[in-house]
Amino acid sequence: MAKQRHPAFVCQECGAVYNRWKGKCEACGGWNTIVEEAGSASPMAGPVATRPSRAKGRIFPLEGLQGETKEAPRTPSGIAELDRVTGGGFVHGSIILLGGDPGIGKSTLLMQASAALAMRGERVAYISGEEAVAQVRLRAERLGLGQAPVELASETNVEDIIATLSQGRPPALAIIDSIQTMWTETVESAPGTVTQVRGSAQALIRFAKTTGTAVILVGHVTKDGQIAGPRVVEHMVDAVVSFEGDTGHHFRIMRAVKNRFGPTDEIGVFEMSDQGLREVPNPSELFLAGRDMATAGTAVFAGMEGTRPLLVEIQALVAPSSLGTPRRAVVGWDQSRLSMVLAVLEAHGGLKLGMHDVYLNVAGGLRITEPAADLAAAAALVSSLSGNPLPPDTVYFGEMGLSGAIRPVAQEQARLKEAAKLGFSSAVSPQPRLDKSKGKSERLPLATSSIGHITDLVANIAARRRKAS
Repeated sequence: MAKQRHPAFVCQECGAVYNRWKGKCEACGGWNTIVEEAGSASPMAGPVATRPSRAKGRIFPLEGLQGETKEAPRTPSGIAELDRVTGGGFVHGSIILLGGDPGIGKSTLLMQASAALAMRGERVAYISGEEAVAQVRLRAERLGLGQAPVELASETNVEDIIATLSQGRPPALAIIDSIQTMWTETVESAPGTVTQVRGSAQALIRFAKTTGTAVILVGHVTKDGQIAGPRVVEHMVDAVVSFEGDTGHHFRIMRAVKNRFGPTDEIGVFEMSDQGLREVPNPSELFLAGRDMATAGTAVFAGMEGTRPLLVEIQALVAPSSLGTPRRAVVGWDQSRLSMVLAVLEAHGGLKLGMHDVYLNVAGGLRITEPAADLAAAAALVSSLSGNPLPPDTVYFGEMGLSGAIRPVAQEQARLKEAAKLGFSSAVSPQPRLDKSKGKSERLPLATSSIGHITDLVANIAARRRKAS
């Protein structure tokens, strides 16, 4: 007698399984995300009747740590910013999960990468589960890529897709748009459910590893910006890449959240145009374009994104508040980081900000996570409160401690070189670390004013105000 299968209740956000329905998922805390699904075999196993029975396990060879190690073969995409994020190109047999908001440009970028590879003679397959072939062709014609020999199909059955791609020469790149629309016959649940997404992803991963085809899975995102579906899919793939950007701005940021074959701190910058996405080789010029140099409350931050130096403008507005609890609003930076900087300015800088509304914005829509932005944010806040504009040819960077001390940050030379290249003549930075091995300090590319405590920054801005008056 066949074993009776019982229904399972699966959370559609995190994939947690329960034996009865619940209003709230205990694993991720989501409400009304648990859906009943018919019990089925493991998505990796397939139908029970077709599985061969083995009395004992198969013996496989074991290898030691010694031996020749070769660099993973890669296929460059032809788009420099995409290759920067992936670590030099697509690794053969790798799986990349690409997520982003609707309309951000995921399909446009992948169409451009597919056309670039196909024009070099590589076999590229673009499988769309959301659009018809005619709709994909319309996008390609709008981008001027209608003559690229990219193989197109509109299909959602994973077994049919794998059987079709296995015919002839294995593709160098296969794009699945999107993984939430795929379904496999080995899972007894509706397309888009957690079980189907996990089973479809596992089947495509097996295909990539056995044929050497690089596969890109496009994933939808939730309202929180997380890739929809079970988090186990992110653990199964080799790289997770997010495509970010504000629809109100014309640039897009590509960032690697996970990458087994490359760095995870690099970013790629693209600009949306009528001809698709255009690479931005020097993002600092884009983020600093159109800034008002004579306005109080603006400071230029010299930051780092991976190995790339990046200059961006930080804007602050401090205004008297008529509310019992003043507003604290921040865009592009961490809210708790702003609260810490305000507390340090009050406790050690002698500023009274408790009865003021504070607004902080990173110009251009870029999101900064680096602690080195503390000093630039503090300078913008002090400038806005005092009404004194900062020098337009000065950049700021440095990490602030709770005691008010300004701590050194890494890659100071790269930050200063980028600032000097864009015409800045001075920098306000922490006191450099003492390097006993070199014996003498390196020559800096521009004049640097070193400060050790937040009181020095406040005193310098106040002295500038008195000098101006």
